[in-house]
Amino acid sequence: MTNPPEDPLLKSARREMLAAATVWAIALSYTVGVCVSFGYGRDPQTLTYVLGFPDWVFWGIIVPWAACTLIAGWFAFGFMKDENLE
Repeated sequence: MTNPPEDPLLKSARREMLAAATVWAIALSYTVGVCVSFGYGRDPQTLTYVLGFPDWVFWGIIVPWAACTLIAGWFAFGFMKDENLE
């Protein structure tokens, strides 16, 4: 007995899910790593500011969120593709 061919819609959805999960995992590990490394147990006298934010907040939260916003735009308009639902 042969297996039926995989539905192209399922194949595309799986590819998109893996890409989104990978970006999420990278962003999470970067954000947590930077915030824990540079935000906790730090001497307040060494605190510097970037655009009005503490440096660890800027590099650990603002920058990755901005990057994820750009990646989400590319993902939605460039990576994802329409599939026929018939």
